[in-house]
Amino acid sequence: MITFVNRFEVHGSVEEFERAFDATSVFFSARPGFLGHRMLRHADQPGRYVNVAEWESRERFEEALAHPEFPPHAKALRVLATSDPNLYTTVLDRTAPR
Repeated sequence: MITFVNRFEVHGSVEEFERAFDATSVFFSARPGFLGHRMLRHADQPGRYVNVAEWESRERFEEALAHPEFPPHAKALRVLATSDPNLYTTVLDRTAPR
């Protein structure tokens, strides 16, 4: 499994950004290897977001990025925000005891 973390700094309309990201989310959720994601908005700075996505593998993630339908999604987000995308592997995973 691979984790994709992308921080966004929105310089356009946050409403437009959230709509554009929702469309991107629909695109990714239909790609093979997508396990899920969470989009988080900063509690005190509403123009800052973090997307945390889980993928089966780096290869599946890269296949999704190479899909011919992805570039319009990337362009729509770039018009509204800057981003800092990175891939991570799990070192430690702990949940609260029940």
